[in-house]
Amino acid sequence: MTGSLAFQPLAGVRVLDLTVVWAGPMATMLLSDLGAQVIKIENIHVWQTLARGALAHPPKLPPNPAMPGAYPHDDPGERPWNTAANSMNTLRNKLSVTVDLRVPEGRRAFEELVRGADVVYENNVTETMEKLGITYEYLCSVRPDIIYVRAPAFASTGQYKNRRAFGIHLEGVTGHSLLRSYRDLDPSTNTQIYAGDFFAGTHGAFATIAALLYRRRTGSGQLIELPQVEAATGMLAQYVMDYALNGRLHETIGNRDFHGAAPCGVYPCSGDDRWIALTVCDDGQWLSLCEVLCAPEMANDARFASAAARRRNEDALDEALPALTRNRDAMELTRALQARGVAAGPVMDARDAYLDEHLRQRGMLQQLFQEDTGEVDWIGPYIHTAEGALPIRRAPVRLAQDNEYVYKELLGYSDADYEALLAAGHIGDRFDDRLP
Repeated sequence: MTGSLAFQPLAGVRVLDLTVVWAGPMATMLLSDLGAQVIKIENIHVWQTLARGALAHPPKLPPNPAMPGAYPHDDPGERPWNTAANSMNTLRNKLSVTVDLRVPEGRRAFEELVRGADVVYENNVTETMEKLGITYEYLCSVRPDIIYVRAPAFASTGQYKNRRAFGIHLEGVTGHSLLRSYRDLDPSTNTQIYAGDFFAGTHGAFATIAALLYRRRTGSGQLIELPQVEAATGMLAQYVMDYALNGRLHETIGNRDFHGAAPCGVYPCSGDDRWIALTVCDDGQWLSLCEVLCAPEMANDARFASAAARRRNEDALDEALPALTRNRDAMELTRALQARGVAAGPVMDARDAYLDEHLRQRGMLQQLFQEDTGEVDWIGPYIHTAEGALPIRRAPVRLAQDNEYVYKELLGYSDADYEALLAAGHIGDRFDDRLP
């Protein structure tokens, strides 16, 4: 395994993780990658949306095509919450403890954890935390210098504050769905993507680190509100600025370039649903593209003789190029174009990425053993040092894996106290059988 275990700049920082789905778990995952002790707080009596898969007790076989995510060997296993692919990849390097925040025993344990924590991070709909009474004022009464990061979809004030959302809803509200649609299609036909979650996650991790530095200088914690929709606006900053500065509204452009590079798009290649993405930024790249595609007639076509001309005749370009790319292998064509300085890349599906030698050499995938999944490849940390990719210090955490450590070592509960919580059903390592 490459990478340095010594690179842990957030070592000694403790984060209480109350996050769900992806935007929040990704942020706390980045913090844990950097060495923070992230304790995921979970309730065995409540199924949080996509926090550990789609369902607590999904059907065994056959696989349900309508269910988001997947399981190793298409089998959820006895503990599907410990194997769901769509959530397990955000649980590396973390700890898990089960706490029911709705009962006095759980609230007492939570408060004791807050006293020893630096950060509380959540991305639930605003009313969830309000109903639980977990406000900034409440947390400060327990630990005055706490950093509380809130990342709801649409902020904690205003008429949208209690609207629930996935990444695709953030796209719709910001206008990204409209802009990346195609002129001959309704925006509702777009394939779903969830880029807003990633923007919110990286922004949230950065904001947390900034708050920790601020506290180091001043001794003061702070409340950070980071609406996911505002972070997602970063996907289309140029459009927002063009409207703010020039009053220009943009319409659907599909895969075309805001700055005018042409051709810029995705074109079919040989095989079943195989495509190449390419962008030509200057005349030299255009001539190189024509040479690789064996299309001297296009190189000599007056309609395409300059960048401005290609922009004016972009429709004609997009009609002509598929005939030249359709019988070419996407990867071979990519290599040929890149060798000539043309920006190009194959459109990969998940299997392509999994098998890609470049990504593997970069350490994107790391094999670790986890009790419920066995030895499998996990997506590793995105951060690299001079020694290479950071290693996964700990396989994705199983539900309640650290109950004894947290209750007995961190909080000082006796064996008898711990057993009483188990006997009363307040804690455990299985979700309630009554949950779907």
